[in-house]
Amino acid sequence: MVQAAQTISSAPGEAEAAGNEYLAFTLGQEEYGIDILKVQEIRGYETVTRIASAPDFIKGIVNLRGIIVPVVDMRIKFNLGTPTYDQFTVVIILNIGSRVVGMVVDSVSDVTTLQPEQIKPAPGMGSGVDVDYVTGLGTIDARMLILIDIEKLMGDPSMGLNTLQTD
Repeated sequence: MVQAAQTISSAPGEAEAAGNEYLAFTLGQEEYGIDILKVQEIRGYETVTRIASAPDFIKGIVNLRGIIVPVVDMRIKFNLGTPTYDQFTVVIILNIGSRVVGMVVDSVSDVTTLQPEQIKPAPGMGSGVDVDYVTGLGTIDARMLILIDIEKLMGDPSMGLNTLQTD
């Protein structure tokens, strides 16, 4: 039994050696990536129940199998223009700490494995994303992913999600 526990605890080190997996999604013309381990599921966009006095980027809440989930529209949060909702718009359901949060994105493309040497430091300016939440830029040939620390972003007090606590 002790040996099984050692095997389980060594697994993360092996995964790091093989690279980290990121869910790639688009917002406007840019492609972003978040740690796949934070993703619970991907759903088509559906209407949400609005919450009075919530920031504009919080679209509202949905009932997901008995759990009330706040839904954040990342296009509004990152100030990427007026969002449109079509057949490609999806909600990524995230598990962040003890919270479940949904985030609306334009589309999801794939799951990508990045080796440490494929991740470059985040630039000091540019993109509509506050660089405090950018962990780096993942490069795959000509493709570039803006890597987001989604736990840090969603946990930031400016997101207003702590006031929506339903636990």
